[in-house]
Amino acid sequence: MILVGGENLIDFIQDPPDGGHPAYRAVPGGAPFNVAKATALQEVPVGYLTPFSSDPLGRQLLADLVKVPNMTALHPGSPRPTSLAVVSLTDGQARYQFYREGTAERDVTHEGLAALVPDAAEAFFIGSLAITDGPDARAWTALYDDLAGRGIFTALDPNIRAAFIHDRDRYLERLDHLLAGADLVKLSDEDIAWLAPGEDPRAAARRIAARSSAGLVVLTLGAQGAFAITADGEVTVPVHPVRELKDTVGAGDTFMGTLMAETRRRGKLSRGGLTGLSAAEAAEFLKVAARAAAINCERSGCNPPTLAQLQAG
Repeated sequence: MILVGGENLIDFIQDPPDGGHPAYRAVPGGAPFNVAKATALQEVPVGYLTPFSSDPLGRQLLADLVKVPNMTALHPGSPRPTSLAVVSLTDGQARYQFYREGTAERDVTHEGLAALVPDAAEAFFIGSLAITDGPDARAWTALYDDLAGRGIFTALDPNIRAAFIHDRDRYLERLDHLLAGADLVKLSDEDIAWLAPGEDPRAAARRIAARSSAGLVVLTLGAQGAFAITADGEVTVPVHPVRELKDTVGAGDTFMGTLMAETRRRGKLSRGGLTGLSAAEAAEFLKVAARAAAINCERSGCNPPTLAQLQAG
């Protein structure tokens, strides 16, 4: 089972104007929530560790998650309200505003999370808002350390939301700590632009990979495709064609979930399992993940493909 930790929330996604005013629809979301769905849809057992609110939006989120085959919600829940995100679209590109102070998905402790970890755990994924700041970030980091110390595969996608980072130095210290213990890392060109302003993204990714134990470090580059670093070398693959773009919501999360599912399918989901990955093998990982992300972009919101849909192309 792959464990996933991090935020769940309701995305209020912009639709065409209704009566001259922007219209928004409520859609379940949150980067790790989306990663969990993308992974489970590819016939991989997933355990989601983050609590859901007992309010109506939280019940909507929970129902959306547990209807996915191979998915288990591990946390009993929280009475706090559901986190919200407002997603505005410009030419299909998503821009986010978040509201998550005192909410259910942040109602976690290290001890409480550790008690939820099943014996079947093979891997742990964390990232995005959950590692940004506060007691919840410290709780997730402590769990990450525990699991890595037990020999469990660790995966990280920072998915940086700069608006929530109020102490850059402290955040970078935490991120470096997580990178150092990771088996698989995914970054985006937007992450690199914040981490290393003005620097060539590939050069910055190489510096990050040098500080990490990850056997595979992936950098997504938007229309320029994806770039990967392994101990064997580097490789770049182009984007997979998108037949008709709906939006990019959840594309990166689908990419990440597919990387983890592909790692498991290839028998490398173990501590250090990606260490000997060749550049040619990495290219195959990236091609599958790019195809999954393209399918997601042909649909509205985060709507990852099943394994059968992915294999059908």
